[in-house]
Amino acid sequence: MPRSPIIVIGASAGGVTALRVLTAGLPRSVCAPILVVLHVGAHRSELPALLNSTGTIPAKHAEDGEPILPGHIYVAPSDRHMVVVDGVLRLVRGPKENCARPAIDPLFRSVADHYGPGAVGVILTGRLNDGTLGLMEIKRRGGIAIAQDPKDAAYPGMPRSAAAHVSLDYCVPLSEISELLIKLVDRKDGKEVVMPNTSTGTKGTGTDVADGRKFERPVTVTCPDCGGALNRFEVGSIVKFGCHIGHTYTAETMAAAQFEEMEKVMRAAVRFLNERAEFCLQMADRDGATDPDASGEWLDASKQALDRAYKLRDLVEQDWLTPETSKESALANAVRDRP
Repeated sequence: MPRSPIIVIGASAGGVTALRVLTAGLPRSVCAPILVVLHVGAHRSELPALLNSTGTIPAKHAEDGEPILPGHIYVAPSDRHMVVVDGVLRLVRGPKENCARPAIDPLFRSVADHYGPGAVGVILTGRLNDGTLGLMEIKRRGGIAIAQDPKDAAYPGMPRSAAAHVSLDYCVPLSEISELLIKLVDRKDGKEVVMPNTSTGTKGTGTDVADGRKFERPVTVTCPDCGGALNRFEVGSIVKFGCHIGHTYTAETMAAAQFEEMEKVMRAAVRFLNERAEFCLQMADRDGATDPDASGEWLDASKQALDRAYKLRDLVEQDWLTPETSKESALANAVRDRP
């Protein structure tokens, strides 16, 4: 097998031009999949079409659950993190990282975890430092770390950060990266051949709770009243929580207060979804006479929002475990059973 079975590339400002130059220099016969993240936020992305217009390797937006095949370029779609889970691509609308979704770090971390020394990470032009920690993880797992020469980048922030914090294997101008990747894939770089790590775990992706991913434990528990950090302390057998403002709770009161705040937030979300459904319905009515296709899209969006509002409302109204009630019941039973 090739020493580098997967290539991951991250770019931000100036990235469209850089990615077109890089992929145009790769042959159709490249025997590795290429996964690309460009900071596009929630805006419509035309990147696959732009890459297809200049290169020979077919590019497309990734689809959730699809296998990863050599000789293909997979681009993270708008407003979704792209990660590797159990050998397939997953798209998750997890929390933004470095103010971006899609972000580079989640992809790089998941590839490092799944492929280990078989991963090649590339950081191109961009502001700030998204991708540095992910590239660091690829390097830590034995993969290859590459950055565009900051002096050659339209926006040097990201490659400069990678060079400052990661022990790079290569830091070269954009014009040399394609040839370098070809050598790495074809094992002509003179380095030892290693087999990819076939780990199926996703530890460290920290993006979503679905499909085997999990939430990371929070740094602290916050006050339901003011949102401040809570300190935990014990008075005899009583566990109490208090914030610097002065709000205090016993454990049972804290559970009830948390639930009340959670219910408030979830019901507000139901309201927002219902309002979105009504807004889209009004727009459908407005456009229906002149543009039936546009009207259909507004109607679909309205139905989707209403469907999710119903599901969320049903979730809120389900029975929830209440530790306070359980404890009171146990105390009542204990009192009743006294001789």
